[in-house]
Amino acid sequence: MIILRYSVRLQSQRKSVGFESNAMIEITGDISIHEDELIFKVSRSGGPGGQNINKVSTRVTLFFDVTKSGSFSDVQKQQILARLATRADKNGVVRVVSQRFRTQKENRKAAFERLGELLRQALKTPMVRKKTATPYVVKQQRLEEKRRRSLLKQQRAKRTWAKDLAD
Repeated sequence: MIILRYSVRLQSQRKSVGFESNAMIEITGDISIHEDELIFKVSRSGGPGGQNINKVSTRVTLFFDVTKSGSFSDVQKQQILARLATRADKNGVVRVVSQRFRTQKENRKAAFERLGELLRQALKTPMVRKKTATPYVVKQQRLEEKRRRSLLKQQRAKRTWAKDLAD
C-alpha cells in the first residue's frame, strides 16, 4: 500500500514538470534506460542568485525506480541497489539532485548524465587483486637490514658503566 501511494505521487509529479521526450541513457553497449522510467521534480534552489533564486524553480531532483525497471536483470538490480544504497530509499528508488546551474534545463541534463554515470559505476565489476609473492631480493634486503640493526643494538648494550668508570 505504501509503495502504491509513493508511485502515484511520483507519477503526478512527472506530469507537473511536463518533460516529455524520447531521450535514452545508455549505460553499457546493450543496456539503456528510457526517459519514461525517470521522474523529474523541480524546486527552488538554494545558495546565491539574487532575485532569480526566489522566483524560478531551477533545482532538479531525478527519481529512478530500480526495482520496477525492465532494463536490468535481477542480479544487476541488486548490484545497483547495493552500490547506491546511500542514494536509494527502502522502495528501491534512486534519487539524484542537481542545482549547479542557473537554468532548469541545464540542471535536468546534469542530473540525467549523473544518473547514467552512477549506474555505469555501480554495474562495473571491481578488479580482483592478484596476490603476488614478495620478491626474493626484497626479502633478503629486509633480513640484512634486520641483522645490521640487531648488531648495532648489541654493540650499544655491551658497554657497561663499570668499564667506563675504570678507564
